[in-house]
Amino acid sequence: MSSTLVECVPNFSEGRDPRTVDAIVEAMKIPGVYLLDRKMDSDHNRSVITLIGDRDAVQEAAIRGVGKAAELIDLTKHQGAHPRMGAADVVPFIPIDGVTIEDCVAMARHVGAEIAKRFQIPVYLYEAAAATPERQNLENIRRGQFEGIRAEIASNPARKPDFGECSVHPTAGATVVGARKALIAYNVFLNTPDVAIAKKIAKAVRFSSGGLRFVKGAGFLVRGLAQVSMNLTDFEQTPIHRVFEFVKREAGRYGVIPISSEIVGLIPKKALEEAAEWFLQVENFDSSLILENRLAAIIGGKMAVGGLRAGVEPFIEQLAAPTATPGGGSAAAASGAMAAGLASMVASMSRGKKAYLQFESELSRAIARLSQIREELKSAIDADAESFSLVMKAYKAARDSSNGDRTIASALKEATSVPLGVAEDAAEVTEIASQLRPITNPNMNSDLTTAIALAKAALQGALANVEINLDSLKKDSPKDEDFVNATRQRVAELYAQTDRTRAF
Repeated sequence: MSSTLVECVPNFSEGRDPRTVDAIVEAMKIPGVYLLDRKMDSDHNRSVITLIGDRDAVQEAAIRGVGKAAELIDLTKHQGAHPRMGAADVVPFIPIDGVTIEDCVAMARHVGAEIAKRFQIPVYLYEAAAATPERQNLENIRRGQFEGIRAEIASNPARKPDFGECSVHPTAGATVVGARKALIAYNVFLNTPDVAIAKKIAKAVRFSSGGLRFVKGAGFLVRGLAQVSMNLTDFEQTPIHRVFEFVKREAGRYGVIPISSEIVGLIPKKALEEAAEWFLQVENFDSSLILENRLAAIIGGKMAVGGLRAGVEPFIEQLAAPTATPGGGSAAAASGAMAAGLASMVASMSRGKKAYLQFESELSRAIARLSQIREELKSAIDADAESFSLVMKAYKAARDSSNGDRTIASALKEATSVPLGVAEDAAEVTEIASQLRPITNPNMNSDLTTAIALAKAALQGALANVEINLDSLKKDSPKDEDFVNATRQRVAELYAQTDRTRAF
């Protein structure tokens, strides 16, 4: 599979005809895309398909799935418990590996434009891809469902789509496309057919009406039982076990109890690990205590002993080995990546909390940028070692080449650009971490202090590598002289920039 992995979980308004769903899935089968899961629900009359693959392939698969759904699903004849506005109702992209949420936003916009262009289906952007705050929440866009949007799209400016004409497709309606974190679709069944109770519990649990943060909820009658249907948009901040206990407590107010629950689609392993820890009350629990996790880590060569140390120990031992790489440049990049991770954690722990809701947009921007920087710095760990290897190869090749000095100069310039990029990223982390102090929980100031200290260490280490490469660069041409002077000027600017940032 590709080094850039994106998950896509399109929801289609058909959960009763397997042939229709088969045809939609078949349309999305293209090279580079893998089907992870398919879930049909006849009561909701809805199917959830989970795909994963390379970003370009996943985009095209999603577009083709929407097109096939438009061919086969007629919303004017559709009925089901779940609200819907399109044959392909919602198409979210979720970053998995090698991509950021910002990459997924760009994907959502591309896919939305293509859907409107190819199939004449109006498209709305939601969640992280939303063009306006009002459209971040799916329920705001889908209010009134297909029929309500059809009646208002041409006359109400608030209903104007982000892509396409101000008229719904006559049978396929409109589609919502977006980018988000991993979501858990979680439903709890009650021992009563009284859907009014499920609706009351859903109102109590969902954030929009005063309930739990990162929870959306509604009540339905499914298979003869009242169901509290929920989406958990950030299970790390509002874990699934807390949601279940909240629903259970609310149900008790009406003399009913949960009798079962279900996951629609897939669930991150970490969510189940956290639920197991909470319900079993295991002391000193961490994921390395799970047999399969320990085996995977050992087989992958990633674990010497358990705990957090397991992930970082191999790299530390590589640094200690009597070899030239990885060296100070890779260590600087790793230090910067840890700094970005810490600062992102602090921002994430404050975002969504009532005391910091006024800073929601600033925190979201910080988290998004820190995520990008973290990925760049992680890549630089290997890139620095690779650039050093290229310099060594250039020196060896120079012995047998009349153009050896130019080859060495080119390799040294590349070996300079990698740590310079690390230093620039590290300088930006110090600024962001400093800006987070007044808008995040003061109890986490020590984490920001550590982040800034790590970032400054990354910058100093990276710039030391820049300097040593500049010293090795022979100035045999004006271009080399210009490169050295411009780089040293940038080094001075970065030092001055971070000197203004206090760690404490």
